[in-house]
Amino acid sequence: MKTTQQKNDTLNIVFGGIGGQGVLLASEVCAWAAIYEGYHVKKSEVHGMAQRGGSVESHLRFGKLVWSPLVPTGKADYLVCFHSEEHDRLKPFLKKGGTDLLPALDEARRLLINPRYLNVFVLGVLSRSLPFRENNWVKAIKMVLSKRLFAENLEIFLKARRVER
Repeated sequence: MKTTQQKNDTLNIVFGGIGGQGVLLASEVCAWAAIYEGYHVKKSEVHGMAQRGGSVESHLRFGKLVWSPLVPTGKADYLVCFHSEEHDRLKPFLKKGGTDLLPALDEARRLLINPRYLNVFVLGVLSRSLPFRENNWVKAIKMVLSKRLFAENLEIFLKARRVER
C-alpha cells in the first residue's frame, strides 16, 4: 500500500475490539509513531467493560493541527478491528474509499501460531500505509512495550510490515 498522506492533512484511524485484544496498545504505539514523525496527535479511548470482554475502541487523529480526538462517523481513513462483532459496530466510522483492515486480521490468524500477537501483526500491516519511517515505529514499540515484550513483538510487527500482498 502506498500513501499520499501529507503532513497538513488530518488522518483518522478507528481501532476496535474487545478487552484483552490489545486495542489500546495498538493505538498507543501508532500515536507515538505519529508523534515521533512530527505530527500533532489526538487520541481517545473508550473501554468501560474491557476486563470482561467488553467493547474497546480508540480514535486516533494526526496531522499538522488536530482539534478534536474523536473521529466523526463516516470520516475514518482506516478501520482497524480485532473482533468481527466490533467491526460491524464500528464500520459506520469508515469513510467511503477508506481502508478496512479486517482482511489483515484474517491474514494474522492464518500466519501466527500465537493469537496474542494479532494486534501487533495488524499494526504492522497498517504501518505499510502510514507516512511514518520504520525507525519511528520501532521507537514507538519500545516506548509502549516493556523491555521483556519488546523483541518478540518487534519481530511480529516487522514480519507483517514486510509481508508481500
